[in-house]
Amino acid sequence: MRTLLLLFKGFDIYLVGACLLLTGMGLVTMYSYQGDNFFFERQLIWISAAFVIMLLSMIPDYRFLRTGNTTFGIFLFFLFLLVLVLFIGEITLGAQSRFDLGFFSLQPSDPAKIVLIAVLAKYFSKRHELIGDFRHIIVSGIYAMLFFGLVFIQPDFGSAIILFFIWLGMILVAGIKIKHLAVVFLLGAMAFGFMWQFAFQDYQKARIATFLDPLSDIQGAGYNAYQSTIAVGSGQFTGKGIGYGTQSKLQYLPEYETDFIFAAFAEEWGMLGVLVLFGLFGVVVARLLMHAMRAASNFERLFATGVAILFVSHFFVHIGMNIGLLPVTGTTVPFLSYGGTHLVTEFLGIGMVLAMSRYAKTHHEIPQLSIVEE
Repeated sequence: MRTLLLLFKGFDIYLVGACLLLTGMGLVTMYSYQGDNFFFERQLIWISAAFVIMLLSMIPDYRFLRTGNTTFGIFLFFLFLLVLVLFIGEITLGAQSRFDLGFFSLQPSDPAKIVLIAVLAKYFSKRHELIGDFRHIIVSGIYAMLFFGLVFIQPDFGSAIILFFIWLGMILVAGIKIKHLAVVFLLGAMAFGFMWQFAFQDYQKARIATFLDPLSDIQGAGYNAYQSTIAVGSGQFTGKGIGYGTQSKLQYLPEYETDFIFAAFAEEWGMLGVLVLFGLFGVVVARLLMHAMRAASNFERLFATGVAILFVSHFFVHIGMNIGLLPVTGTTVPFLSYGGTHLVTEFLGIGMVLAMSRYAKTHHEIPQLSIVEE
């Protein structure tokens, strides 16, 4: 009984309700009035499992992550999983990124994002007053680059870029000098040039080239982006109706349950539905930032902010590639896209933030976390 009372003490009905509404909108977008509904039926199972995991993740007291070696041990474990998947992982759509466990597949790069958030939150919370020292940017970057590199060579460029955005967002929130930020971008540009020459596969280069000129190869590398923009535009204001999206249901738009679900959603729900989608997502991010502002310490504040950065990165990268503003990278929309591992990870992150809010102080001075200028 006491555990249940503690559970509901940290429960945020607005945050959880918005997340569940987003999953429901994804479900109806996957539904088809003709043929089977494999993705719809499987997603129902994943949503149920993810919700239960969220409730279970609200039980522990996560203050143990602030100190000791537990957080670093979890980081090393996922580092091992990301190495292992390169040797024995299942190859899907050209990427060796998941373990085939029979009934379901486990993609370690998804929970690795939560692990990276926890590691960076601990690191920066311990060194908040010294964040102006550039070596802390380098050390934190090493943590991120270990995950980034292993995910990139799977190859899973979408998850890799999200890991980079998590690190970039968290160093901005932790407080970084303007000149150090410029150095970071310079190093990033140099790294991109190096990867273009020695790391990018031909199809990845083709995607970036097609991004610069989407109509140059409509039947080849630009096909997905072209069909996606058609789907988004054809929805107009009110949409074609649930289950009546011609681009998605007639298979013109590939992977519409995952990589292009925003385009499929916009086609069926129209601009009106897209505005509702943005509103619900805004509620999720706003509530996470509210929990961050009320957090008991810098660790919890940085962790909740990191989860918000994770969702925002996924959301805008996915939408950007669906409307032709970004290269196609294969990212999901939080709570909306089909998939078990990413959905469980998202609800796990929500559950951990809610658990941390149980011991948040009602009134306390909040140290400023912002970009520091010299």
